[in-house]
Amino acid sequence: MTHRINPFGAGKAVWLGRACALTLAGLPALALADTPVRFQLDWRFEGPSAPFLMAQEKGYFAEEGLDVQIDSGSGSAGAVNRVASGAYEMGFGDLNAVIEFLAENPEGPGIHGVYVLYDGTPAAVFARKDRGIETPADLVGKTIAAPTFDTGYRAWDAFAAANDLAPDAVTWQNVDPTLRETLLMRGDVDAITGFYFTSLLNLEERGMSEEELTIMAFPEFGVPIYGNVIIASDAFAEEHPDAVEGFLRAFNRALAETLDDPEAAVEYVSARDGLIDAAVETRRLELAIESVIDTPYTRANGVGDVDDERLGQAIELVAESYDLPTVPTPEQVFTSRYLPSVEARALFSEAE
Repeated sequence: MTHRINPFGAGKAVWLGRACALTLAGLPALALADTPVRFQLDWRFEGPSAPFLMAQEKGYFAEEGLDVQIDSGSGSAGAVNRVASGAYEMGFGDLNAVIEFLAENPEGPGIHGVYVLYDGTPAAVFARKDRGIETPADLVGKTIAAPTFDTGYRAWDAFAAANDLAPDAVTWQNVDPTLRETLLMRGDVDAITGFYFTSLLNLEERGMSEEELTIMAFPEFGVPIYGNVIIASDAFAEEHPDAVEGFLRAFNRALAETLDDPEAAVEYVSARDGLIDAAVETRRLELAIESVIDTPYTRANGVGDVDDERLGQAIELVAESYDLPTVPTPEQVFTSRYLPSVEARALFSEAE
């Protein structure tokens, strides 16, 4: 049997062990016990996910004492359900999906929107100009394609009411989300609904130019509902309020850098998914910024927060359009408790 000899001697070995323990004990607490945060995106790693991935890769989350895991998603409803179930502590998804979840689960696990990134829904109608469609009134009698879970499809009643159309003024064709742009390009339908910065790029990829389209963005046509927000589990937020605040500070910091240089920000998306087309994702990010992040409200009030009156109106519109069984209160849907200061969130010049 071979015996290993300690060249330091037993006494020195004990002393070294104690010294190591004392050294570890003297390290900052955050270095030893970062708070784990599992974060669920709403969709694949694309341009708009850049600030999340940047905050992770540049160590902004770590500086806040957070050990953040970011996973791609398969839709806002999935992100909301996973945060509510406790599978993830925080996530990113459509505020309208949060409203729907709370309406259908009034006694269930609590979740809140904590930082609005998309000040308006990206939902839009894309119609063929060669079908004589220039205004909402021209949609009467036309066929629109969309998957049943699409925000544009679900909020159609609100769009119709805002533009003096009957809810049944159009015929809907429910389709797989991967097919809608192809159907419009081929002329099989007159119009589709989809997220502005997704469907526009998909149509261009299929050879259909923006000049061939009439695009009616819901916020510009009388539908003041919100878009995607960062959400948090109430159980996690109540136990770790500092973690939620730190997450939002780190994200807000990365968002400021993303707005300054979208092309550089997309490099963090490429690092996570080497198969993306960086040029396409940069344009997707820029379209998202131009359409739903850089708005008159965010220029005047900073990003992240809501207008209380508008939020109440948006909840009522969603409850009616989605035919929800209950109507959550604004306080149940969103809280500004964890937001960075207004000064920190003033990422745009004030609107003139």
